Amino acid sequence: MTPLQRVKETLMNLPGNFEVIEFDISTHTSELAAQALGVEVGQIAKSLLFLCGEAPVLVVTSGDMKVDQKKLKNLVGGKVRFAPQEVVEAITGFPPGGVCPVALKTSIRVFIDASLCRFPVVYAAAGSPASALPLSVEQLLSISGGEMHELAV
Repeated sequence: MTPLQRVKETLMNLPGNFEVIEFDISTHTSELAAQALGVEVGQIAKSLLFLCGEAPVLVVTSGDMKVDQKKLKNLVGGKVRFAPQEVVEAITGFPPGGVCPVALKTSIRVFIDASLCRFPVVYAAAGSPASALPLSVEQLLSISGGEMHELAV
């Protein structure tokens, strides 16, 4: 099963009406995704994997924001760094640019950044770098099991 199929199957078993959008072009960056969708870059819910010591943490933030690693460090209580590509794939089961905050291969903590609350609808990757999942921040919190925090600058 492909990562995209895994996301679709997971969404079918969740309450709500979710529809994955697929593209013929790459949407692996926030800018490319926003262009393909015709929305603001901030509406793209980019998912970034960090390692806190050896513990992985997924942070979902607006495409026009950066994660304040000092805030993340204070939240998790230790040094943080971006996970390398091979670790992203091994832990999430998704390629960079396609990391979905649901249907993760490994159960990890998910932090949803408050910067996403500016928008009624945000777009997360849906398992491939050519897909999007439109949803509200409330839905994102619910289906990801995430915690809301202010982590962006």
